[in-house]
Amino acid sequence: MSANRPAAVVVLAAGEGTRMKSNTPKVLHEICGRSLVGHVVSAARELDPRELVVVVGHAGERVTAHLEERFPGTRTAFQAEQNGTGHAVRIGLAELGGVTDGTVVVVCGDTPLLSGATLTALAATHAADGNAVTVLTAEVPDSTGYGRIVRSPETGAVTAIVEHKDATPAQREIREINSGVFAFDGRLLAEALTRVSTDNSQGEEYLTDVLGILRSAGHRVGACVGGDHREILGINNRVQLAEARRLLNERLLERAMLAGVTVVDPASVQIDVTVTFEPDSVVHPGTQLLGATHLAEGAEVGPNTRLTDTSVGAGARVDNTVADRAELGPGASAGPYAYLRPGTRLGARAKAGTYVEMKNAAIGEGTKVPHLSYVGDATIGEYTNIGAASVFVNYDGEAKHHTTIGSHCRTGADNMFVAPVTVGDGVYTAAGSVITKDVPAGSLAVARGQQRNIEGWVARKRPASAAAQAATAATERATGEN
Repeated sequence: MSANRPAAVVVLAAGEGTRMKSNTPKVLHEICGRSLVGHVVSAARELDPRELVVVVGHAGERVTAHLEERFPGTRTAFQAEQNGTGHAVRIGLAELGGVTDGTVVVVCGDTPLLSGATLTALAATHAADGNAVTVLTAEVPDSTGYGRIVRSPETGAVTAIVEHKDATPAQREIREINSGVFAFDGRLLAEALTRVSTDNSQGEEYLTDVLGILRSAGHRVGACVGGDHREILGINNRVQLAEARRLLNERLLERAMLAGVTVVDPASVQIDVTVTFEPDSVVHPGTQLLGATHLAEGAEVGPNTRLTDTSVGAGARVDNTVADRAELGPGASAGPYAYLRPGTRLGARAKAGTYVEMKNAAIGEGTKVPHLSYVGDATIGEYTNIGAASVFVNYDGEAKHHTTIGSHCRTGADNMFVAPVTVGDGVYTAAGSVITKDVPAGSLAVARGQQRNIEGWVARKRPASAAAQAATAATERATGEN
């Protein structure tokens, strides 16, 4: 257990976020597969705090339900009226039982780029310097809207944090800003919060006022300057949301490439934080890798592919394909233009080819469904070939039914398999067949009507048509040749 392990982390996620212009609470907007508050909770958990509480307010029930689903066991505290950050922290500490011994880290719920490493550095600085409070700061190109860090001209010590609306013209020129992330001595924090006033332009309890209170009482106030100012970017509108998504996506792709993944065109690839890779996998342009997708060694995905919660085996190839909760075995292939729906499992070296859709289908090793087919609710054995334009008719209007096709079968083009039906091993089926009955192993199944040619029908029924003229000419040529 780390000596810098905090006693508690308090995540502030109560704001409405009106500038998002959305019915979705701001902290529940997602980037790279995780909500804004989810990113913050994930980073906070890297500190291994003894306690973690998220202060919710606007749409609190929705936020609480989301956290319980994604991060089971996360505690929440409800701030009925959003009376400022200081008030929110008091609500959070009350949920934890009031006064907390040890370090209390406070983070904002709308800073998805904040990393666990940066929080760890903050906690370590706080402990090493023996501060009453340590603020995470950053030097930014444009400090508009942020609280400014005011330092002593003589010592460089932090003397105050002044909110933008309350800052003087000279203070607004300061480029070092407050990230909204702090490490506090828990006991001193609880005592200082009782002395925070609402004497400011917003009539709210500012958490930043605690710094001045503690400094006036003779306690040490310090700062930890973050290495990358982009980590502390808060999200207030859709423009900032898109920028954060871009930055996080770049970070994730860089991590993947340094781990041995080839990303041919990083600018056109999107991945989620939960995607995993093995070395020598390749990602082509226009690809989205979402959820718990995994690419094994040598897997090749794209271009123009979207995989969600999909596992791609070693050496498998996926081209121009959409897959959701599917599994491709080693050496398997999908596409171009395949759609693999939930429950699809391609065995080793199996194939779902061009314009093939599969759902809840287990495809055996070496089996091929090359083109223009639908396979739903089915099990197909090993080394079988399904003819073009085949349809597994699984739905009777009320219920889904299962089709089983054995190993080493050769089914004809334009077949219909009307479930429930079983086709044994080594079966051949004739093109154009509608298979409604079980087929024994080793059989040839023919299920189509007898062909009948009605000569002269076009001339009698369509005498003025181009077809009739062409037929007459062909007959005359044939007669002349004979």
